[in-house]
Amino acid sequence: MARLLCDGTVELNGGVSVYSYGSAVGKMEGDGPLGACFDYIAKGAELGKETWEQAESTFQQYAFEIALKKGSFIKDDISFIFAGDLLNQCTGSAYGLRDTSLPFFGVYGACSTMAESLSLASLFADMRLGEYSAAITSSHFCSAERQFRFPINYGGVRTPTAQWTATASGCCIVGAADKPPFVKSFTTGKITDMGVKDANNMGAAMAGAAYDTIKRHFINTKTTLADYDAVFTGDLGQVGSDTLKELFERDNISIEGKHEDCGLMLYDREKQDVHAGGSGCGCSASVLCGHILPMIEKGELHRVLFAATGALMSTTSVQQGESIPGISHLLELSDN
Repeated sequence: MARLLCDGTVELNGGVSVYSYGSAVGKMEGDGPLGACFDYIAKGAELGKETWEQAESTFQQYAFEIALKKGSFIKDDISFIFAGDLLNQCTGSAYGLRDTSLPFFGVYGACSTMAESLSLASLFADMRLGEYSAAITSSHFCSAERQFRFPINYGGVRTPTAQWTATASGCCIVGAADKPPFVKSFTTGKITDMGVKDANNMGAAMAGAAYDTIKRHFINTKTTLADYDAVFTGDLGQVGSDTLKELFERDNISIEGKHEDCGLMLYDREKQDVHAGGSGCGCSASVLCGHILPMIEKGELHRVLFAATGALMSTTSVQQGESIPGISHLLELSDN
């Protein structure tokens, strides 16, 4: 069964499999470099709904239904759902999943929510609490802009450090170990404050949290960067990725060639106007479910770290001049 190593790292000794996974994205995400990887690509961001928030909830429904279908599950096979999003009171998840009539845990880790929900679902699976659990999250460009920044039609200028909130959702269904991809362990993030107050520079705000969690995982598991095929972060974008690189260089560790960021993988920054890259709960979730997990299942990646990152701010805290704390939750995934 699960064992706490130290300082937030939990080893899943019973073994956990990601049995199936589903991804649903918007048109812009489908036009990006990973477009062929996703299970569902919408023709637009509305999905025929009256509001952006309803559309975001529908993306979650699609990701969940796709994961069920791909794993030959029915809804009643799922013992628990762990889900969250960026909207106030996690309404994207609550409204999207209210008709499932399944036991529901609402979780919030900002853009790190996919890693947080998957960590908790995997812990339940390792402890054999229920047969299968689902981890789901989402984001939507328009619903996030409405809540966090300015009216969509305002025409405000986005700074070069700003990131584009992904219209996307991802879902993983986990259970007792049977086949790859396997969840081997996870390290829970700590709230880390870099003193950044600019809401348009979230990458810089989150980089310290990613550094802290990855470094603690190395120490607690007695591993090094050389033990992994890749370290995926999400969603630091270009600014945050550069900062993370600098932080590790202080330890005489070069992450070049091993580090990839979901916020940089999802879009083509030369052709798509996303400035510093992608962000949002759905960014790392869709990259995980559309790209990373399939590569592990096929044996193209053997052992990786997935460290999703989140900026723990609100519209109120930013208006009050508070700095933006960051957090990063990490999972170790493998093919054996």
